[in-house]
Amino acid sequence: MPLYDDTLALLRALIRNACVNDLTPSSGQEVHNADTLELFFDGVPGLEINRYESAPGRVSIVVTLPGTDPYAEPLTFLGHTDVVPVDRHHWTVDPFSAEIRDGRIYGRGAMDMLFITATMAAVLRDAALTGRPTGTLTFVGVADEEARGGLGAKWLSEHHPEAFSWRNTVSETGGSHLPISDGSDALVLVVGEKGAAQRRLHVTGDAGHGSNPYGRDSAVVKIAEVARRISQIDIPVSDDHLWQGFVRAFRFSPEVETALLEGTDPAAFEHFGEDLKRYAHALSRLTISQTILRSGTAINVLPSAATLDLDIRPLPGTTQDDVDELLTGALGDLADQVRIERLISESATVSPTSGPLYDALVDTFDEFFPGVPVVPTIAAGGSDLRFGRRLGGNGYGFALHARERTLGDVFSQLHTHDEHLELADLDLTVQAYRSLVRRFCGV
Repeated sequence: MPLYDDTLALLRALIRNACVNDLTPSSGQEVHNADTLELFFDGVPGLEINRYESAPGRVSIVVTLPGTDPYAEPLTFLGHTDVVPVDRHHWTVDPFSAEIRDGRIYGRGAMDMLFITATMAAVLRDAALTGRPTGTLTFVGVADEEARGGLGAKWLSEHHPEAFSWRNTVSETGGSHLPISDGSDALVLVVGEKGAAQRRLHVTGDAGHGSNPYGRDSAVVKIAEVARRISQIDIPVSDDHLWQGFVRAFRFSPEVETALLEGTDPAAFEHFGEDLKRYAHALSRLTISQTILRSGTAINVLPSAATLDLDIRPLPGTTQDDVDELLTGALGDLADQVRIERLISESATVSPTSGPLYDALVDTFDEFFPGVPVVPTIAAGGSDLRFGRRLGGNGYGFALHARERTLGDVFSQLHTHDEHLELADLDLTVQAYRSLVRRFCGV
């Protein structure tokens, strides 16, 4: 299996390069993985290789295999080359050794998403050695995805929109299984992602000595009441067809299905099981997480200000103004005492559940798991695909896992200790990507 062997060797090299992104501009140093990838493609005829450096060491690489037909649909593989930090004390293996044990490869980035990045590169190289595609096939290895892409995909979309086509793009997640109540399963195809509406709520109070609080307006007490009111918001369940399709795929009893779709019983999410209930809840509605409280500098000083940070994830169709109106309504008579600061405002993005690429992905799933239904869904978090969707392109999360690997199993490996990937899933993903290229690009 030369293609699988090449992919595994490349994956191990990418893990060992330890391109750790701690959210600071000087971290990541994805130049090391860009160098490894460029060497991987060295000597392959017909390829165009370009590097883009957004900041010192923050290198993204674009490898293009031109098509024979300028009117044929292009296909872009979008992988990221950075990984999140590790806490070595909680790992039982070296997180950057790419150790193989008991049919698994361990290492930071093994699941998120270096196994897909390596697969994309290896499949494009194999296609180039086979012939020319009808439509242009491109591999993009971007920096900085783990910090929201400001020095990677976002930067490329703003400064070098000509670098590659966003028209038909595949990237991370997808291809895991949903355990259905009757013992069957369904396959997940990620077609979109929730937006981001990070907010900081500011309140003020009377400063003074901690020994004399009488009659003073306390910023701490006020922000505590703000937090209480935010926690009491009754957020309605989505009426989106993707949420409805996700619920119906599980074939719950009519009573459970109704409770989930109409939001009449919060306990109904327990029917998804421990691994999926939080993910399902996030798909069902806009979510608000209160994450950071700040106030005061000394224990004997009454602070003059306090802030509360909110991580809000809106669904498709919810605007940033809708989010602020929701918060203002919840604050009630405190609204005129709270200033809402927008930190990050990004709308949700979603691609159609029909069309040439979507249909090719569904057909590829069916090749490996005949008759298993495909459930389109959105991701609760973010990916670089959102930048392409905002430029009018279609983007989907695509990989392939063994039947016993549920969506919850895959999500449990993201950013965790002892992150690992089953080698059987690497093999399946390599085969699926190679099949997709033959199906979509004719090579």
